[in-house]
Amino acid sequence: MAPRTEPPFRADHVGSLLRPESLLDARAAHAEGRLDADGLREAEDAAIRDVVALQEEIGLQAATDGEFRRTSWHMDFIYQLGGITKTDEQIRVRMINAEGEGAFTSAGLAISEKVRLREPIFADAFRFLAEQTTTAVPKLTIPSPSMVHYRGGTAAIDRGVYPDVEEFWNDLSAAYADEVRALAELGCRYLQLDDTSLAYLNDPAQRAEMAAKGDDAEHQHLRYIRQINAAIADRPSDLFVTTHMCRGNFRSSWAAEGGYDFVAEALFGELAVDGFFCEFDDERSGGFAPLRFVPPGKQVVLGLVTTKNGRLEDADALKRRIDEAAKYVPLEQLCLSPQCGFSSTVEGNSLTLDEEIAKLRLIVDVAQDVWG
Repeated sequence: MAPRTEPPFRADHVGSLLRPESLLDARAAHAEGRLDADGLREAEDAAIRDVVALQEEIGLQAATDGEFRRTSWHMDFIYQLGGITKTDEQIRVRMINAEGEGAFTSAGLAISEKVRLREPIFADAFRFLAEQTTTAVPKLTIPSPSMVHYRGGTAAIDRGVYPDVEEFWNDLSAAYADEVRALAELGCRYLQLDDTSLAYLNDPAQRAEMAAKGDDAEHQHLRYIRQINAAIADRPSDLFVTTHMCRGNFRSSWAAEGGYDFVAEALFGELAVDGFFCEFDDERSGGFAPLRFVPPGKQVVLGLVTTKNGRLEDADALKRRIDEAAKYVPLEQLCLSPQCGFSSTVEGNSLTLDEEIAKLRLIVDVAQDVWG
């Protein structure tokens, strides 16, 4: 089988990578006032140079900056959108792991003005990443439009600004369309929209939480799909867009459970992306049957390698699981990746850098064996 020359690739990864100690130290020094902004930037630049070289040495065809300039995979982006302000209230997301329960917390958000793109977000970060890549395609990850609503809910929208909520949705997609256009003009050809909401909504407990806030939980995924499609409708033909959908990833914890069954038919049949990064690393993620709705021409990146711990998967077991998935979608439409990022927030998951590297090498090796 011919290797893929367009994203997503047979061996790929979600985006975030463990921050090196040097960068964590620099961030701490900056927070304490011992290092200025230029010093922090230099530390970030050095760490990104190293991690891009590492990805290319491993053999990955796409490289990210590890999200090294961010504290959180999504909130750093969302707060930069025009019309969105931080509030004193806190967003609290219940997280679970093998040891018990915890929470991801962040400043709240409010839609206090018309939503708009004031200037391209992460533009400088993408430029620097693109300058570092030599063999790999530079890949940028940003949160999907859905996450702006999912984090705050309709209650976060000032009805004085948006008496008709439909106008909010139109403005949100327009702001994202402007962002996509600006990134394409910078040379971005691989963009990933990270979207936990489309996985969370498979969990009845998550739908109950959304309904309690006054939103239409049974149909919210349809709204999200429409808004993402509006945001990417005018992208150039050589800009490949994927979406990553997991059930939460914070310090080796998760927020939701259940397969993709509830959203699958609309998600795979209607979302106009080029590929779907799906979480399938354990029983919490459900089975492969929902993949039967994936149409021809779309890629599914199987997130079979967990980032929640450092235990290295067995290569033959991964190949058997790929074969299982191929019962529902043709093998040529499948790829392999970790189930999520290794460090969706600055703290990172519970594994070492060597364990992260071993998992990425395993993905490249297994993909070579399966697809050639």
